Amino acid sequence: MPYSHHSHSGEFCGHAQDTLKAIIDAAVEKKMQVFALTEHMPREQQDLYSEEINLGYSDETLLDIFRSYYAEARRLQALYASEIDILIGTEIDWIRPSSKDFIEDLFSNFGFEVFIGSVHHVHGIPIDYSAKLFADARRLSGNSTEKLFEDYFDLQYEMLKALKPPIVGHFDLIRLKCEDPNMSFATMQGVWQRIHRNLAFTVSYGGVVELNSAALRKGLDEPYPNGEISKKFLNLGGRFTLSDDSHGIGQIGSHYWEVLRFAEEVGITKISYFERAPASKDSRSPGVTIRSTAVSRMQSHPFFASCKPI
Repeated sequence: MPYSHHSHSGEFCGHAQDTLKAIIDAAVEKKMQVFALTEHMPREQQDLYSEEINLGYSDETLLDIFRSYYAEARRLQALYASEIDILIGTEIDWIRPSSKDFIEDLFSNFGFEVFIGSVHHVHGIPIDYSAKLFADARRLSGNSTEKLFEDYFDLQYEMLKALKPPIVGHFDLIRLKCEDPNMSFATMQGVWQRIHRNLAFTVSYGGVVELNSAALRKGLDEPYPNGEISKKFLNLGGRFTLSDDSHGIGQIGSHYWEVLRFAEEVGITKISYFERAPASKDSRSPGVTIRSTAVSRMQSHPFFASCKPI
């Protein structure tokens, strides 16, 4: 029953660890039912990270790495078909409006079963990489954290409208490096209006928001999205899925018990999951259907029970 819809490996992601095969072996050992492989999409030359530049990478290097990832993912999907339902996808990095052409070209060359729509940059600057880069992005928003939040959710709305991603990744990632990552968005009228707009649009096209446990792993009080956003999405009729955003075998299923407790406190009674099924008619996730499991049933599963604090 456990599943994760968001993962990375050190074989194809510079800030992760372990091979893709080792990641899948660990997921099988933890008795994951569904495990999505979602390495980052290749980026344009101007968007390389400092460690990639230091390694002499180019945009073509990233594309070659992605081709290798896709081939290995397909090989492993077939190899482990009898043990685990592996979904092959990617995590989209929406950086600017011109990202759409780059992403559509990627989609035309690779067949994905699922993809995650994420925003990691504002004003072309990574906002989850370091406090310094977060501050650099904030300066371009008039040195205002509130305005930076507004700019982030406006960029996210562009991504949602352009791509209608099946899964919306770490919805409120923008809070990770701010002064108080556990603060309330609802106290900022312009920010809260944008959040409502984005959530309502996600509901309108059938998108699913991930409950991403990485926020807990990084020291935040609540997963992505936080409680107030999750309640808002739930009241709008939104659906949630479960992700660990793992970057190595030690992070697979990390903090899942806390996420289930959080879901229960928020009022979420069902968790959606994606699985391969030929009856799917959704062009965004061909060959995949969405099912759901009761949170109460998940809590009694041996995997989740083993995560429960003593």
